[in-house]
Amino acid sequence: MPQIFRIGPYIVYFWSNESDPLEPVHVHIAEGRASANATKVWITSTGKALLCHNDSQIPDRLLRRLLRVIEGNSGEIVELWLEHFGELRYFC
Repeated sequence: MPQIFRIGPYIVYFWSNESDPLEPVHVHIAEGRASANATKVWITSTGKALLCHNDSQIPDRLLRRLLRVIEGNSGEIVELWLEHFGELRYFC
């Protein structure tokens, strides 16, 4: 799984094998390493981070911090998504 960056013990990453058709731009967050139970965050067309689900049960206060970091890096995330998957779609 392509790791985008690390925030403390959490990694922010893409799954290499996303659905067909390709899902909208999003990242997964997991503690330590990639996991099927990772938290999923959509990146909107305006660069906002929108929580899809928190399956890895990150505590709310920490999750808000992680979402701010993802928003602050949304431009880079979108660029990396396009490089990796070759197309862009947005959830909203």
